[in-house]
Amino acid sequence: MTKVLFAPFKMIGGLLSGRVAKRTFDRVWRVIDKGSPPQPDQAGASWLKLVLALALRGAIFQLAAGAFDRGARETYQRLTGKWPGRQPDPEEQPVR
Repeated sequence: MTKVLFAPFKMIGGLLSGRVAKRTFDRVWRVIDKGSPPQPDQAGASWLKLVLALALRGAIFQLAAGAFDRGARETYQRLTGKWPGRQPDPEEQPVR
């Protein structure tokens, strides 16, 4: 039941994280280069710029997705009192 109730939180978080990540990447890329970021199918794009753009885009999108997912889970827990995800293994040591 928790999965079904959590689905709207996850969908909204996914949409928001994508928008935030795209805007963030565009702003960061403008600091690096005045032109648009190179694409893999673009002839003449240097490997260095292409790899930098892909790595930066991936890092920003993963960071945004993870942060929004965690925020959605915490919001869901505040509203329902239940954590929508894996529970800690009792034998695992807590991270400090």
